[in-house]
Amino acid sequence: MCSRFLYSRTKCRTPTIFASLFFSLFLTSSAACFNVNCQVLEACTAATDCGPGLYCGNCPALGRTRPVCTRGQATIVTSLVNGLPFNKYTWIMTHNSFSIVDAPPLAGVQRLTFYNQEDTVTNQLRNGVRGLMLDMYDFENDIWLCHSFQEQCFNFTAFQPAINTLREVEAFLTANPTEIITIVIEDYVRTPKGLTNLFSNAGLDKYWFPVSDMPKKGEDWPTVTEMVQANRRLLVFTSDASKEAEEGIAYQWTYMIENESGDPGVEGGSCPHRKESKPLTSRSASLFLQNYFPTYPVEADSCKEHSAPLADMVNTCYKAAGNVLPNFIAVNFYMRSDGGGVFDIVDKMNGHSLCGCNTVSACQEGAPFGSCKNISTVPYTSPVTNTAGSFTGSVQFSRSASPALSPNCCLFVLFYFLLISVLLRL
Repeated sequence: MCSRFLYSRTKCRTPTIFASLFFSLFLTSSAACFNVNCQVLEACTAATDCGPGLYCGNCPALGRTRPVCTRGQATIVTSLVNGLPFNKYTWIMTHNSFSIVDAPPLAGVQRLTFYNQEDTVTNQLRNGVRGLMLDMYDFENDIWLCHSFQEQCFNFTAFQPAINTLREVEAFLTANPTEIITIVIEDYVRTPKGLTNLFSNAGLDKYWFPVSDMPKKGEDWPTVTEMVQANRRLLVFTSDASKEAEEGIAYQWTYMIENESGDPGVEGGSCPHRKESKPLTSRSASLFLQNYFPTYPVEADSCKEHSAPLADMVNTCYKAAGNVLPNFIAVNFYMRSDGGGVFDIVDKMNGHSLCGCNTVSACQEGAPFGSCKNISTVPYTSPVTNTAGSFTGSVQFSRSASPALSPNCCLFVLFYFLLISVLLRL
């Protein structure tokens, strides 16, 4: 039996879990499009050429320099399959959601750190991201989002006060009353009740899912319908175990298993669990976060990383977790791909988990599990997206495709020289 369920380079006599090959669309030549509603892989010159939920981009890292329409929005999966436990779904999560290219630095300070995303948190949420990774530190008598080291934020690694981003989250939850957001905090805040006050001041306490009601022994979560009806639409996890007793914020690894982050999490054929996490085969935690981002982020390489390698790693981690699919896929530069990227992968994962189909768009409301619409003969169209939001088409790959000219690459040497100098003074 074939053991790979998203993508396989070899033929199998029996069907894979996802019956169709993930990249069959992407291996065909780009078709020309002569209207303003071009679909995935059809040639374009600007985002306005492409249909809803798509933008105009290319993937030089794979030798594809001709711009084509590329997916930039997720399927709003609960519009197709609703009423199941929260832990049955898969959601896109952005790694270092706050670390945005072109984010303004502090006045008079040159920021020297890495970047992981290209658009605002508001736009990430509008495009279907439902998980945010945020690094929080005490800084300037406040709590800031920051890339740093030695558990200390510096002015050359700081981004902005955390409340600014949390207010974006609050505005989105208010404007979209059926959506659920998960926040995972890499927590270096030592101010007593600092996080409690932060979320309260951002107006997010009214959406808080209480830690007392979170399943602690691997049980199913409430259904997404129940969470929406109760207005418990914000899940917050911290890396600091003490915060659960002190502030009522869930300690991440009580409720979630997680594979290793950085380069170990993208190395083909291996999916080790993070040292803080229980083994991936543990059934005492009902949420599974799959990290998929290299230690050193390069924008121009992300489109290649989000094609076959990501599909391969999902297969690998699925097997490593005892045939359990992750609930969150955490990535850098989430919109970059060679056509469908993380959006298509998550559609296929949700199709498998929620209705037994090869993609969630084949699910039929009220139909028995495994009863799927025949969509193989239907031309690809844009997925069901959140019409309440808007897609800016901001990622046009206008920056150099050469990793040597990427802002992250230019900062790499400077950052570590500065790191060494700071450490020598400690």
